Amino acid sequence: MREMSDLPGERLELDAYLDDFDARFADARGAVWKLERRQHFRQPESESWTAFSEGNWDRALQLLERSGPGVAAEYRTIADSGLSVHRVRVVEEPIVPYLQWELHSLRIREQCGEHINVVSADQVASFEQDEQLPEIVTLGDAVLYQLIYTDDGILDGAVRVTERAVVEEQQRFVRALFARGEPLERVFSRRVVDLPPPHGQ
Repeated sequence: MREMSDLPGERLELDAYLDDFDARFADARGAVWKLERRQHFRQPESESWTAFSEGNWDRALQLLERSGPGVAAEYRTIADSGLSVHRVRVVEEPIVPYLQWELHSLRIREQCGEHINVVSADQVASFEQDEQLPEIVTLGDAVLYQLIYTDDGILDGAVRVTERAVVEEQQRFVRALFARGEPLERVFSRRVVDLPPPHGQ
């Protein structure tokens, strides 16, 4: 696999990335593939994340549950447009508080139609001899975004790659990781459901 730092692409600031993604997503067909590697993010736009980060675990879970109907509607719209969404989530042990919250959030997405498999840090170690795998998302075979985050985990834009051979190469890599992974629901029932409540981020 080619190092992500070697990929040809254009750096987009946050607003430009969001606009570009939304426009391309509306016309995309086939599959969306996402690789999520970092173990810590900050999502201040999410009420549930804010409650979690403030140490209010019960409210964080309540807000996630309330979001279910809206998430289900979103995925029905995506399916009706001819798209399917697939995610590989790398999970290190022990599971850190942020990831505990995110796995609850992802479980709702899985129940609503997203296909999510979990791989361990050991399963990606051979690809990380020089640097940690990046956060990437592909839309069909037309575009790939390498997501850029601040040091404390807030989304800060992306590098957009449109060279089809490169997009297809990276998509094959994510698909192969997905095939090696374990469905989120199994991991959740074995490793997450019985964890004690975290006390904030």
